[in-house]
Amino acid sequence: METAAIPTQRESETRPGERRGRATLPGSPVAPGSARTLVRAALAEAPGVPARLVDDAMAVVSELVTNAVVHAGTDVQIDWRLEDTGAFVIEVRDQHPSRAPRDATGGEGPHDTPEYGRGLRLVGTLAESWGVTYRTGAKTVWARLPPGGSEALDGPAPDPALEVAEDLAPQPHRAEGDRDWLGRGALSFLAEASDLLAGQLDENLVAALTGQLIVPRLADWCAVWLEDEATVRGGDGGGPARVWHASEARIEELRCALEKEPPCPPDGLRSGPEPYPWPGHALGAQGACGTALSYRLIAGGRPLGTLVIGRCGPAGFPDEVTGLVEDLGRRVALAIGAARQYARQATISAVLQRGLLPGAVAEIPGVSSALVYEPCDKGGPSGDFYDLFPAGDGRWCFAVGDVQGKGPEAAVVIGLARPWLRLLAREGYRVADVLDRLNQLLLDDATEAADAAARALVAAGGRPLVSGDGPQTRFLSLLYGELTPHEGGVRCTLASAGHPLPLVLGPDGAVRTAARPQTLLGVVEDETYTSETLELWPGDSLLCVTDGVTERRSGSRQFDDGDGLARALSGCAGLSAELIAERIRRLVHDFGGGLPEDDLALLVLQAE
Repeated sequence: METAAIPTQRESETRPGERRGRATLPGSPVAPGSARTLVRAALAEAPGVPARLVDDAMAVVSELVTNAVVHAGTDVQIDWRLEDTGAFVIEVRDQHPSRAPRDATGGEGPHDTPEYGRGLRLVGTLAESWGVTYRTGAKTVWARLPPGGSEALDGPAPDPALEVAEDLAPQPHRAEGDRDWLGRGALSFLAEASDLLAGQLDENLVAALTGQLIVPRLADWCAVWLEDEATVRGGDGGGPARVWHASEARIEELRCALEKEPPCPPDGLRSGPEPYPWPGHALGAQGACGTALSYRLIAGGRPLGTLVIGRCGPAGFPDEVTGLVEDLGRRVALAIGAARQYARQATISAVLQRGLLPGAVAEIPGVSSALVYEPCDKGGPSGDFYDLFPAGDGRWCFAVGDVQGKGPEAAVVIGLARPWLRLLAREGYRVADVLDRLNQLLLDDATEAADAAARALVAAGGRPLVSGDGPQTRFLSLLYGELTPHEGGVRCTLASAGHPLPLVLGPDGAVRTAARPQTLLGVVEDETYTSETLELWPGDSLLCVTDGVTERRSGSRQFDDGDGLARALSGCAGLSAELIAERIRRLVHDFGGGLPEDDLALLVLQAE
């Protein structure tokens, strides 16, 4: 591996296509987290940076800044740059040149000061080259990551979170080493561990990270039990969610022993260490004696599980270690609580989303259809919806809509609009009449909600509501139409209320607009809507989209700038409905260079 120093480029030496930044941070435990935040934000602004490179950069920045804080104790200057080749270079400078960076696996001599923070093995694993530059009064440790991240290097890359956790807890040193490390590195350890755990949304991964953080630095083995509400009320909690041992050969034996003697939760919500029966028979002759302690994991006044740690031999745990594990346990409990809350919200969101959309779209004689629906899933149910259903008398109706906003409020509007569309269509109302009545329904609903809020406020002793107070209507853009198949084609009557206009693609590649723009629903009282009627002949395709397609961004440009959607559709001549939908979806994804930031829905109807 290359370890020669590389020069630091000045701002004036920046080459075209490079991005760079610099920051000076105090030598405190919060410096690694601050450095990660700065570098992550810088990489997020650069287009096309692979996710693996971002993860590797975060791990290496944590490594180098933590080492500088722990071993130098001075202010830290970090310089980073993303080269035009896609490689990422990070340089971390401290003001203590006499203290070399430590490497726990580098074979230190018996008289050297041992390394108790994180070593440089993570840098060696992720970087294609790294090194140290000594200058008068300063030392710089640098690393260069390949353009694709560690995936570009030989060998499989481990999970980034577990990788960082492992390097937070390298091989242990007992007795004086414990107290020396606790005095110099415990605060940095807790800060790094907190940041690592807070970013996890899976409670099982939190349990795995906990074992990786504790073993072997603080204990020879540990186990985590996770409890649900049934377990807290007295149900069977099952075995531990995760068991970790310094010797992997002992893990299964230890798990079996622990499953036979699960911890008995004490009364109350005390989180401090409690004695736990020593499972010596599962640890072999060398582990015949030792000490085990259990900690309740509590967050928000609710017990979430139990953490058990064990150390072989007669020495047991010093008070400093038990206190540090108790602090870590609080952070683990908060992370588990946050992961469970996220899981509950995700489940509620998924259930709501399923309830707001049709279970299946109708099959129309003489018409093939294709649908793409991709909610971006930020904060709850999507604001986009669709429907395709029979209305009787040889008619089929379709709708593609978009509610202002997302989440529960959008779900209320969709839950109101979609059933009313079906009801009005099946009662025989035509396209324009359906929009007239739905518009009034939305306005009436908003008025009733405002009146109810006003009554509740007055009843509670508050002032009466004035104009602009209380609940506001949620605007709805809607493309709604009716299809009537007949011999030789399909008659289509449709109207657009504040929605992206539909396009018709002919077999020869010609594209035309199929409606005219009208006012959003839920905005203007007594608005009168009109509809357009056209014939779809065999081979004609009708494309209906939401603004997640037309307003997809790439820098300052949108996908539909300069009739971009029409040009894209023109290139789909001769394709089936399914292939048209897939091609437009792919073009929209490719246009932005990343995952869409808005919900995306498109419907293709093709006359056969």
